Amino acid sequence: MAAPKFKTWQQSAPAYKPEEQNKVKVKVRKSSWITKGEKLLYSIAGICLVSVGIYVVSFSSSTDSLNRELQQLESEVQTQQVKNEGLSFDVSELSRPERITKIAKENGLKIQDAKIKQANLLHK
Repeated sequence: MAAPKFKTWQQSAPAYKPEEQNKVKVKVRKSSWITKGEKLLYSIAGICLVSVGIYVVSFSSSTDSLNRELQQLESEVQTQQVKNEGLSFDVSELSRPERITKIAKENGLKIQDAKIKQANLLHK
């Protein structure tokens, strides 16, 4: 019989509540998995990687442009060498002694038993 009395007393008595006024709300900081120092180090490393990448690309670009200019100059040198060889052939054709004596006779010059020497042999 004691049980029903206890139920009625429990229902009639106000529920005990601890003092809520004295409670202080504590803010719990959620710690991130990367600290500020790590963020700084990662950002510095990222900036370094980007700057090295830019430097490598610019160096590669300048090297490529220099190689293109070098190839162009080499092709110009080869064409000039071909022209020079053609001109040296023309010089050897035009400096033949027979041709020189023929032109001299056509212009009224007299050749007196002189030995004709090629001028380009004397200059070498």
